[in-house]
Amino acid sequence: MGQSGRSRHQKRARAQARLRNLEAYAAQPHSFVFTRGRAGRSVGQLSLDVRRVMEPLTASRLQVRKKNSLKDCVAVAGPLGVTHFLILSKTDTNVYFKLMRLPGGPTLTFQIKKYTLVRDVVSSLRRHRMHEQQFAHPPLLVLNSFGHHGMHVKLMATMFQNLFPSINVHKVNLNTIKRCLLINYNPDSQELDFRHYSIKVVPVGASRGMKKLLQEKFPNMSRLQDISELLATGAGLSESEAEPDGEHNITELPQAIAGRGNMRAQQSAVRLTEIGPRMTLQLIKIQEGVGEGNVLFHSFVHKTEEELQAILAAKEEKLQLKAQRQDQQAQNIQRKREQREAHKKKSLAGMKRARADGDSDAEDPGPPPEAEGAGWQEEEDEAEYFRQAVGAEPDEDMFPRTAKRTRLTGRPGKKQQVKDWKPTEQRPDHSRGRGGDWKPPKSKGRPWGNQAKPGLRGAARDHRRGRPQQPKRVA
Repeated sequence: MGQSGRSRHQKRARAQARLRNLEAYAAQPHSFVFTRGRAGRSVGQLSLDVRRVMEPLTASRLQVRKKNSLKDCVAVAGPLGVTHFLILSKTDTNVYFKLMRLPGGPTLTFQIKKYTLVRDVVSSLRRHRMHEQQFAHPPLLVLNSFGHHGMHVKLMATMFQNLFPSINVHKVNLNTIKRCLLINYNPDSQELDFRHYSIKVVPVGASRGMKKLLQEKFPNMSRLQDISELLATGAGLSESEAEPDGEHNITELPQAIAGRGNMRAQQSAVRLTEIGPRMTLQLIKIQEGVGEGNVLFHSFVHKTEEELQAILAAKEEKLQLKAQRQDQQAQNIQRKREQREAHKKKSLAGMKRARADGDSDAEDPGPPPEAEGAGWQEEEDEAEYFRQAVGAEPDEDMFPRTAKRTRLTGRPGKKQQVKDWKPTEQRPDHSRGRGGDWKPPKSKGRPWGNQAKPGLRGAARDHRRGRPQQPKRVA
């Protein structure tokens, strides 16, 4: 049995051919066609039709969300090898078309005076020629009347030429040219006519009956006496099927083209059928960068040399001020960083000294004197109110700071006469004027822990009525 499959040389040759095709495809220009802002249904459909014109070197299923900015699109376009942006937008008064070259510009802004969608163009034709095989290759670009009318016209022509891959007329395959994009410039109105056509090549020199036979469309010969009548005059065919040919569209083919009778070195007619869309454009301005930058040309605003110099000087001054602010900000950041480092080193040095002195178990000094004094003053006022209402010194548990201060310094003008007491020691009964052993009463309901704690005034009221204050339970 023979060896099945491809040989090693065949696999290597196919891999090399595939690599060459990928390199050639990557070297060709690619584009993104999308809308910005609230474009509306008609302008959105126009963007889809323009995207159809740019196929196959465009993103056919590109989706741009509202939250995506132009910078996001530029960032995505770089890795994908996209070289041009075609952006359509709409305002309250006009529709605009922007043509951008990536990554450094320029940007051409056109105003769309008139436009017609593909469905409207096709509906106006009796017979249209549009199929999927036509969009397998980029269209043939034809520029008309782009002469010596100024640098802005030359720049427009260069931008449109760079939208599509270049063609070598000596090596091009005519079977790959199925569509034509015509851009005509009118010097008087300074407008551009954007037209898209389908190309059809048919042989000439034969009668209409012969053409029908070559196209495998057998005509009706019921009224004919002989086959020679069909070949001679084309009888029985409708006049609407005849298309005018002349010197304007008849040429000699340099190579054979797919189709019945299109042979090399034979006369054939090139016929164009418009498939849309149509646009009438007018150049508004040319900017230096991508969507922003210096205005190189403007159709409605003309400035003198002095005004341009003043604008450039103002822009230069603005850039200098921005650079100064950035330098000052960098210096401030460096200074603060150095201060933080110095403070950190100082703190670490203090911690090391404290650890070396063995004073790591020293008592915490507590809050600052100002905060401590404010707390003491507030508790002193509460304790004084308790003394006036009850007539006795408050417990230490009620006002711990005041009690501590009283033990250390004593009350001004009086001797220290309040001592710590316990529930089981004798306590004078102020309501009856006699002393005795005092014990807390038994609780009939919930334990003390579940009862509500009496307030300051409630404690004073109970003391006046002869009810001893409940001591604070200690867990």
